[in-house]
Amino acid sequence: MSNVSGNLFVVAAPSGAGKSSMISALLKRQKERGNPDSMQVSVSTTTRAPRPGEVDGVHYHFVDEATFLEQAEAGEFYEWAKVFDYYYGTSKTVIEKTLASGVDVFLDIDWQGTRQVKAAYPGVHTIFILPPSTAELERRLRDRGQDSDEVIAKRMAKAQSEMSHYGDFSYLIVNKDFEESVDNLEHIVLAQRLRRAKQQIRHQDILQELLAE
Repeated sequence: MSNVSGNLFVVAAPSGAGKSSMISALLKRQKERGNPDSMQVSVSTTTRAPRPGEVDGVHYHFVDEATFLEQAEAGEFYEWAKVFDYYYGTSKTVIEKTLASGVDVFLDIDWQGTRQVKAAYPGVHTIFILPPSTAELERRLRDRGQDSDEVIAKRMAKAQSEMSHYGDFSYLIVNKDFEESVDNLEHIVLAQRLRRAKQQIRHQDILQELLAE
């Protein structure tokens, strides 16, 4: 994959820490600055039912369990896992084509999926998002108004285990102030885009012209 000019990022966090909102805010910034196609979120495949407002092919590719397991058996996923009784997976083909076109890709996955991606793609940049406190994490989950008390309790119980894996990641952001956290995420992304190896690929025509004898 040495010829790709896009960067692959994993952003992981316990449910409710704000990772999806942070990624969405960063993409919105890029759109407002006239760079709507510079980065995007990978659309995962899942066996869970759509939530209100979710669109197939935009938020997720929704499939039944039998279809998902067939795709996994065929090796079509970069990573896949069963989380909260449902399967989630990331298409290898889609990511590779997107990176080759020079677009940065975000994977919004858990720590288990991150380990799979790191094993298959050592150049991935991994970022973990933490909430400022346990109480704040629970408040955010309740403010969603989407989950029952039973589901929230289940997510809170799992959060402790998830957060213990922050050491597996290269970057750590504590999402206390949302705008500051988005700033930090943007700094990480832009720093990787400006690395010499990536710039050589992205601007090879300019470099050839500048250095021509």
